[in-house]
This record gives sequence, structure tokens and C-alpha cells, in this order.
Amino acid sequence: MEQDLGEIKVGFIGAGKMAHGIAQGILLSGKVCPGNVMVSAPSLNNLGKFKDCGVRTTHCNTEVVRVSRVLFLAVKPHIIPSVLQEVSAVITLQHIIVSVAAGVTVATLERLLPTGVMVLRLMPNLPCVVQEGALLFCRGSQARPGEAGLLRELLSSCGLVEEGRGVIDIHTGLSGSGVAYVYMLAEAMAEGAVKMGMPSALANRIAAQTVLGAGRLLRDSGQHPAQLRTDVCTPGGTTIFGLHALERGGLRAAAMGAVEAATERARELGGK
Repeated sequence: MEQDLGEIKVGFIGAGKMAHGIAQGILLSGKVCPGNVMVSAPSLNNLGKFKDCGVRTTHCNTEVVRVSRVLFLAVKPHIIPSVLQEVSAVITLQHIIVSVAAGVTVATLERLLPTGVMVLRLMPNLPCVVQEGALLFCRGSQARPGEAGLLRELLSSCGLVEEGRGVIDIHTGLSGSGVAYVYMLAEAMAEGAVKMGMPSALANRIAAQTVLGAGRLLRDSGQHPAQLRTDVCTPGGTTIFGLHALERGGLRAAAMGAVEAATERARELGGK
């Protein structure tokens, strides 16, 4: 379905880091002008950075709903019910509701919203703020392929955008929480370099670039991680000794366990 994004009005309820990252990505695409975006938040604390982008701001959630067709719910999960109770009276069947609230299921959203409203659930991750996110969404019962296509097009500058039914919580464990696992690994690598005598600031810069470069090569080459790992190793060389140390420390099992634990927690939160 062809969409004229130049005419689309986009609203955000909530003005945190994730909302800002998504809004930046939408604006960077050049397909939506800042004047067609409005953000609401209860205080001025986070609205300044939106104003700097030319986006309209308000403290009134219902005002955002009235002027928007695509509405992002970017508030903490526990206040989703009260926000939807506040704005439901002005939500129409023409609205497309996109929730980025972790653990809030499509079924919950559809129960809290007027019957027949189009709902999509989106799980981004923190690198959205630099347009290198990994975003996964799923559609509710009323959202059609056209709405999915519209969301993909809106978010095309935010990073990788995929649709997946029944795997949102796994995506949370893998990617939403996964960026923290990568940061912990980068921190540990840098600390290892400091232990061996490298200045801390230099170690942190090199660790960050190592993570960035490895990630880009993994993404762009299309090769399996195991193949790229093998490519770095030479018989009796430094890398295989380092990998042996990681295996002795249980890195592989710990990483798999982290994804499992975070996924289960996301499922628990969705069941509340």
C-alpha cells in the first residue's frame, strides 16, 4: 500500500530517550516534517530536546491524540492503563496506536482501547537514539499489512525493522536487554586491558571501536558468527588462547542464560 508520509501526523505520549530516538529517526528520513510531529509530557524536563528538532510540544495528552494519526505510546508500562483511560474518548478507528511499553501485550492494549482500534506493539532498543536500533513489532487483530508497511517506512531510518508474531519477549531478552550485555563485555575487555597496562581512556575507546567494528562486519557480511570467529583464530595464536579463557569462564552459557532470564522476566511482566 502506498503511503504519503508527507501528510502523516505523528504523535508521542511520553518524551523519554526511546521516544526521542524514534522521533529523530522519523525526522531524519526526511519523509515527515517536524511540524507534523507532536509530543506530550507532564513536565518540561524532556521537551526541550524535541523543541530543538522543531517538533511541537504540549502537556496535554488528548491534544496529541486529536492532531495525530499514528500515536506512539512511549510511557512506563505501569501507567499505560491510566493514560489510555485518559485519552480513549478521543481515539478513533482512524488512529494507529503503536506501543513501545515493555511487557504490555497487544491483548492488554486492545482490551484497554475502544473496540476496533488498530494496535501495533513495538520493541525498540537503546541504539535507536543513534539510528542503529533493532526494532521488532507485531500487529494486533485490527492492524493490516498496510499499517505494518506504514510503520516500517516511518521507522526505516531508526535501524533494522522486523515484524514477528509471538517473539516480542524473546526480542526483549536478546536485543532490548542485550545491549547491556554488550556494554558489560566491552567494560570487562577494557578492564582487562587496563590490568595489562593500557591507560583506561584508551582502553575504553578501543573496546568501543572493537564492538562497533565486529558488529558491522557481522551484519554486513551475512556470515554466521562462528565463521567470523574462526576467521580470527590461527593455530596456537593469541585469539584461541583468549577464547579458551572465555570458555573456561562460562561466557557462552552465561550469555544464553541472560537471554533466557530476561525473556522470562518480560513474559512475567506481560502477565501482570
